[in-house]
Amino acid sequence: MLRKVRPRDAGAMVEAWGGRRQTGGVPSTLPDGDPVPASGELPPGALDGLGSRPFGFYVHVPFCATRCGYCDFNTYTAAELGPGASHGDYADTVAEEVRLARRVLGDADLPVRTVFFGGGTPTLLDSHDLTRVLGVIDKEFGLAPDAEVTTEANPESVDPASLATLRSGGFNRVSFGMQSAREHVLRVLDRRHTPGRAAQAVREAREAGFEHVNLDLIYSTPGETDDDWRASLEAALAAGPDHVSAYSLIVEDGTRLAARIRRGELPMPDDDVAADRYLIAEELLTAAGLTWYEISNWAASEAARCRHNLLYWTGGDWWGAGPGAHSHVGGTRWWNVKHPAAYAARLAAGETPAHAREILTPADRAMERLMLELRLVTGFPLAEVAPESRTAVAGALAGGLLETEPFKAGRMVLTLRGRLLADALIRDLT
Repeated sequence: MLRKVRPRDAGAMVEAWGGRRQTGGVPSTLPDGDPVPASGELPPGALDGLGSRPFGFYVHVPFCATRCGYCDFNTYTAAELGPGASHGDYADTVAEEVRLARRVLGDADLPVRTVFFGGGTPTLLDSHDLTRVLGVIDKEFGLAPDAEVTTEANPESVDPASLATLRSGGFNRVSFGMQSAREHVLRVLDRRHTPGRAAQAVREAREAGFEHVNLDLIYSTPGETDDDWRASLEAALAAGPDHVSAYSLIVEDGTRLAARIRRGELPMPDDDVAADRYLIAEELLTAAGLTWYEISNWAASEAARCRHNLLYWTGGDWWGAGPGAHSHVGGTRWWNVKHPAAYAARLAAGETPAHAREILTPADRAMERLMLELRLVTGFPLAEVAPESRTAVAGALAGGLLETEPFKAGRMVLTLRGRLLADALIRDLT
């Protein structure tokens, strides 16, 4: 019998299945792969169809004021950074990679539909530096007229002036790491902001003219109760975002949180408790007018959905700039060297910062497409399920994991129970 499992963000799930995390963060451990030419030239065939698929940019900013106890992303505090890299030079270094991207991808008409600055804490950089990098992307490739441009931000890392600069410089979406509205939960997560700061940051973003605002939440932190989680959801909704992301806490090896759990200072998050918290999120967010469009994401309207993440989840192309950032173009995926100093040195020498790459087989691409698209409210076409998986599909329908009406129309769409059991179902299908 299938048991409850923790709904995960799509990027974390792909990483767990041999893919790479792509939704707003870069994992701290890079995979092995094939060597990349110093020029960054892509293998034959990778550029076929370039421009016919949506194209976006991910810009990784690997700096943090402090390291959160649960974080396993490729980030560095000032004490960890060491020589050879600095906040002050970072925008110029990333701009060099953007120019490299233009050379590698050739002169194809390639308007950038989405740009996402993730981290780390992008807003630790001066807001003018962020807009300058965006300007280089626009100069080299051209932003689509309706391009979505997002930055992640910690609530304490922005103020009205910096938000106004970002908005006037072309950013139109901001994603705040709220995580919780309870002080004791924030303390366990090693978050620095006060419980009310995220709501204030949302107000400041709205006043600066940001059209779309997301709040990130984390549930099933050790010591969190159902009442704590409800309070966090209610506080998030009261702040007025048009998008909420809610992720179950994942305890990553090598983090301070994992060490505390190993020593017995904190309990390990419980999968069944996490599933119950997910049900609470679905209840409150839906009642407030936000509807799910990906297992861990709810939006007030179709326009409020994160188009950058949808680009990942639906097989688009993107260039990931920054240390450890991952890219994908035409079935070739590559990832940059991890440390900011090594990254800067490669670019200063006129070489690609890519560490390694892999060429996805048709079977790899089909499997990843199933894993990602099945997590979306639009589902996955039934006709494209492998014959050997049809028995598992029939069992999922009989078990209440798939919606009946879309199934009759030829698509597999998860029910609420199916969302809770998505990881197990996808294992059965792949």
